[in-house]
Amino acid sequence: MHKYDQVMEAAKYIKSKVDVQAKTAIVLGSGLSGFAEKVEKIAELAYRDIPHFCTSKVEGHKNRLVVGEVQGRQVLVLQGRYHYYEGYSVEEISFPIRVLQFLGVEKLILTNASGAVDRSFVPGDIMLITDHINTVGKNPLIGANDERMGVRFPDLSRLYSERLRSLALKAAASCEITLREGVYVWTSGPMFETPAEIRAYEIMGGSAVGMSTVPEAIVAAHAKMEVLGLSCISNMAAGISQGTLSLEEVFDTMKENEDRFTRLMFEILCDEEMK
Repeated sequence: MHKYDQVMEAAKYIKSKVDVQAKTAIVLGSGLSGFAEKVEKIAELAYRDIPHFCTSKVEGHKNRLVVGEVQGRQVLVLQGRYHYYEGYSVEEISFPIRVLQFLGVEKLILTNASGAVDRSFVPGDIMLITDHINTVGKNPLIGANDERMGVRFPDLSRLYSERLRSLALKAAASCEITLREGVYVWTSGPMFETPAEIRAYEIMGGSAVGMSTVPEAIVAAHAKMEVLGLSCISNMAAGISQGTLSLEEVFDTMKENEDRFTRLMFEILCDEEMK
């Protein structure tokens, strides 16, 4: 469990640098950091300067908190994330979400790049996360519960907000973008999965697989935030793909579809119900 004093120290530092009024925050996954360059920036804070934040050494993660505006509405953008496979604990990788809670954030959009388990998907698709499967077995809520952060036994049956998913589907229709829907499977990484693992996830009901997002979503649910999850399909998973899986393939696909993703994000954020 996160330490309340550390969370408050980080939140106090951010508030000392910028007047935070945002009710919505976005976490940008691998290859998706370009969205942060499109918002009207108010301030940028490096993760290394924020107390108790960590940094990622993975390509494509800028390690910046961007405070910006979209059509006059303030948003917070975490431009990159750090990962469990980098050696960080689930408490460390979800710490920024806890800080967002005490900055007043009520709605959280989590994004990632993922591999398709569902064979009807193709690289470049965007999937709305309807639910998740935690194969890692780690949980950032383990330990003594602090009631100032949330209840001891949070309900995850509606973790991914149906209301926000409806808004995303409406936004996608306006942008003429087809959204897939499915279950996200969290694995530890850093290796890509084996074909046998992918077959198991397929049987379990998984639709896409990736190495992030779930710890952040759990903390957001504990904090009573509304959560919207978007997976950008960067490749077909092992055993479905006919080629060799690589980070280069992930970034190539993300770059090709960055404009579509950015248009969708702006359309979602501009909806009056996102106020």
